[in-house]
Amino acid sequence: MRRLTVALLLLLPACLFAQTTLSPEVKAFVSVDAPLVALTHVKVIDGTGTAPKDDQTVVIANGRIQSVGDAARAAVPGDAKVLDLHGYTVIPGLVGMHDHLVYPAGSGFYAEMGFSFPRLYLAGGVTTIRTTGALEPYTDIEIKKQIDSGKTPGPKIRITGPYLEGEGSFAVQMHALMGPEDARRTVAFWAEQGATSYKAYMFITRAELGAAIDEAHKRGIKVTGHLCSVTFREAAALGIDDLEHGLLVDTDFVGDKKPDACPPTGPALKQLAEQIDINGPAVQHTIRELVAHHVAVTSTLPVFEMFIPDRPSLQQRMLDALSPDARAAFLANKVRVGDPAFLRMRYGVETSPWPVLLKKEIQFERAFVAAGGLLLAGEDPTGIGGVIAGYGDQREVELLVEAGFTPLEAIRIASFNGAQFMGEADRIGTIAAGKQADLVVIHGDPSANISDIEKVETVFKDGVGYDSAKLINSVRGQVGLR
Repeated sequence: MRRLTVALLLLLPACLFAQTTLSPEVKAFVSVDAPLVALTHVKVIDGTGTAPKDDQTVVIANGRIQSVGDAARAAVPGDAKVLDLHGYTVIPGLVGMHDHLVYPAGSGFYAEMGFSFPRLYLAGGVTTIRTTGALEPYTDIEIKKQIDSGKTPGPKIRITGPYLEGEGSFAVQMHALMGPEDARRTVAFWAEQGATSYKAYMFITRAELGAAIDEAHKRGIKVTGHLCSVTFREAAALGIDDLEHGLLVDTDFVGDKKPDACPPTGPALKQLAEQIDINGPAVQHTIRELVAHHVAVTSTLPVFEMFIPDRPSLQQRMLDALSPDARAAFLANKVRVGDPAFLRMRYGVETSPWPVLLKKEIQFERAFVAAGGLLLAGEDPTGIGGVIAGYGDQREVELLVEAGFTPLEAIRIASFNGAQFMGEADRIGTIAAGKQADLVVIHGDPSANISDIEKVETVFKDGVGYDSAKLINSVRGQVGLR
């Protein structure tokens, strides 16, 4: 039946798969644009977690993958544009499941990066993003329209509505829900505007969260959460679909946790670092509850790593992307997170708890997957300003490997798992005949050396190949400005 479906797809008239007309601005970044394209002699990592296949030919026809097979036996159409990719690897386009279009501007405000971030996501090999919380939802919707109509370059965007937040938020731009009915109205209104998911935030109450989940589920829309006032086990019981960040934001383990109240972050993290055992009964019980309720977890390791004073090694490409003011603010923040005076004030300790916290988060994610949980991948470009669109998604894959997943497992988490969660695995997330041609061409072999995932040269979105270097060069010094 599967072969018949693929065959029918490929026999349909080409007009049904016609490419969006690209504006001259977008065409400036296109390196490959032909009805038929053959990627020959390339290693294929298909995103399923299975072993790579060497010396393959991938044929793209009218924006979809027509065939994948051994280069020695593959039939390459005579009129195809042929790319000889000896020494290259192709992976599925990454599916970023915590990829905002905002960047921290300080004092509780966030700036919309509607120009730089879409380009950087695409340049980094991220062909689909879930915005996972919006501060300017109308802006996100309009950016999506511009990308979909070919007016500006960027990934496919799955719009998350505005944060579902309660009273007391540190973020000035967030509406504070006034109760369960307000939560229902907010969900209903933004579903009509085009939201395809929702994110509950730190100060939401259980009643508000339950109402939001119920209203969203009536419309077939999933809800995720970066929670604090509501614990993970409480959210799972209410029917939440996904939880962001993992263990480090879960307040199930805070000793004096009060219902519908968010405990102070610093002491809670100190307690987590010093007292919580991942293999202990409390954490294992939470993991079993999440798996039993089919709740996914989104890994966002890069945003946590930035709080460790001597990690990661700062890359020049990241610094080059930042505006002068954003670069200065980030570097000052990086010094601050290691300042003993700051650590005493924030956590009541002399040395940073973050190396221990990151290790525990990694252990939690491994245990969650081992128990049968669905782990998703994102970057979260917030924190102290060092996580940049696209680059952060690549770093997330590298950190998953550091966590103990194989490179093939990490790539699956960052591609197929996100597609599966969003119900789009029949179209994106893996490399197979009949699927949309969302592909990343990498100079090197990330299955042998995961850092090669940073060596992106061409990113195909719906069969159109974009020049990664040109996209990156177009936004040098722009992050923090636009």
